[in-house]
Amino acid sequence: MRPFSAVSAIIITCLVLSSCGFGGSRPSRETTSSVARPASPVPSAAISAAAAQAAPQPEALAWAGTVPQPQAFMPAERAVGMPVPAERPIAMLAPENPAREPRGRSRVYSHSFRDAHPINFGARSPRKLAVHGVDVSRWQGDINWAKLRTQGANFAYIKATDGGDHLDPMFKKNWRRADEAGLKRGAYHFFYWCRTAGEQADWFIRNVPRDPSALPPVIDVEWNGESSCKRRPSPERVREKMQVFMDKLERHYGQRP
Repeated sequence: MRPFSAVSAIIITCLVLSSCGFGGSRPSRETTSSVARPASPVPSAAISAAAAQAAPQPEALAWAGTVPQPQAFMPAERAVGMPVPAERPIAMLAPENPAREPRGRSRVYSHSFRDAHPINFGARSPRKLAVHGVDVSRWQGDINWAKLRTQGANFAYIKATDGGDHLDPMFKKNWRRADEAGLKRGAYHFFYWCRTAGEQADWFIRNVPRDPSALPPVIDVEWNGESSCKRRPSPERVREKMQVFMDKLERHYGQRP
């Protein structure tokens, strides 16, 4: 009986310890277009219901923890993403501290980066276009915006909100740094099917500044199989929600999402 009791005690202890992780909030596993999730930990940004009702702080970040710091910068063709050791020198491609560009018409840089997982667009490939940009979220970690600008990112869409109670922990920093580097910037919202469109519009408005020079807001509308929300609304219901969301944002920002 002794060996059995010892084994039982070990199993029970393991179960008790493992149960401590149940019920905790899990960060969104949503990733932007074609950027790999970083290997290093990313701070969680879940916001409680009580916090959502509190008055917003103008420049307060909603994270809990530190942001991963860069170790080295990526080569030019992979300028967006978590820092990895450089495969070739890029110091001469861009100044370390370029002067902030003046408001209004700014220089357009030709791109010297590529998509990690390109889509075959055929003859209408965006590679032939003069203006290129990026979309970023918390998963890109700490971005060198000045270098990204001179490597051909002329605009950026920045993840702001998700559902009705999640703020990307890097949004405030990315929003400010993109502007300082001279990029045209816009914010996007990741739509969540288990919250009303009106609630989500209010959350986006609460967290994204009304800047007349910003690009129009964008809605990221997709089915996320890893989401805690398992609803799959009909196309008609989706269009109805989008209409409510866009109308509310247009009234606030003066631009149609």
